[in-house]
Amino acid sequence: MTITRLTGAVLLLAAVMLVGCAKVGESAKGKSTQKTDTDAAHEHGKSPHGGTIFDFGKHHAEFCVDHAKKEATVYILSGSLKKNVSISAKQLLLTIKTPAFQADLVAAPQQGDPEGKSSRFVAIHENLGKVQEFEGTVSGEFDGKPYLGDFKEEAHDEHHHEAKK
Repeated sequence: MTITRLTGAVLLLAAVMLVGCAKVGESAKGKSTQKTDTDAAHEHGKSPHGGTIFDFGKHHAEFCVDHAKKEATVYILSGSLKKNVSISAKQLLLTIKTPAFQADLVAAPQQGDPEGKSSRFVAIHENLGKVQEFEGTVSGEFDGKPYLGDFKEEAHDEHHHEAKK
């Protein structure tokens, strides 16, 4: 990992700590604290792929992990969580807190994604093989703006069943 990339990641993490899930440059005070139907979907785990939903700029994202493949997938979703949203990023950065590591989430376009855009990003890393609930940040730049979002997996039966396979 280059010093520049590491420095950029550290700065992004610092921004996350200051503003939470707010877009870089957006005040955390400006975020609404009212619960919406989308928030209820987060709390009830109604994610399209069985993963963890989090805010990612003006969109939502879903973090999924396959321990057997040592692979994480992040899907970019609409506010309703029912549609994929294609973004112009070629890759995003996955930063996991414990054990601390980073991995590039590389664009893996799905059927229907326009040329040069993707709604799915995949990373492979040895540490993803560890059966645990991950917590971290996804960051990247698209549409000329930096975005980041925090996620924290919660223990649920499906995750533990997958780990026993």
